[in-house]
Amino acid sequence: MKELKISKEFDIRFSEVDMMNVVWHGSYPVYFEDAREYFGIKTGLTYQSYIKNHVYAPIVEMDVKYKRPLIYGMKPRIDIIYRPTEAAKVIFDYEIHDTKDNTLMATGHTVQVFMDMNYELILQNPEFYLKWKEEMGLI
Repeated sequence: MKELKISKEFDIRFSEVDMMNVVWHGSYPVYFEDAREYFGIKTGLTYQSYIKNHVYAPIVEMDVKYKRPLIYGMKPRIDIIYRPTEAAKVIFDYEIHDTKDNTLMATGHTVQVFMDMNYELILQNPEFYLKWKEEMGLI
């Protein structure tokens, strides 16, 4: 299957680091969220498209692996990679690199499922999602 990858540089804010100027572990899920939002803007799979189509897409699984510390003042890049699946899920992998030398700093993974507006799990891919996958050349 085709890989769909989007990259974005970002700044480390002072509010995200501890007294050693190392990014606090709880900031990584926010970086992943920012990457998903950017991915949506670039590909059309926005949070607004979920709501417009009467579905939610909550995260049911998240994994972070810390390879090297992100330090205040670095200019990292996050790569978000969409992982196609036939299941009614949205799966992403993440890689955070130091733009100075492309060192891998952290990796991550998220899985989202679909729920209707009554918070009931949707077991089939919503039509808008299938259409998006087709437009992206993923099916």
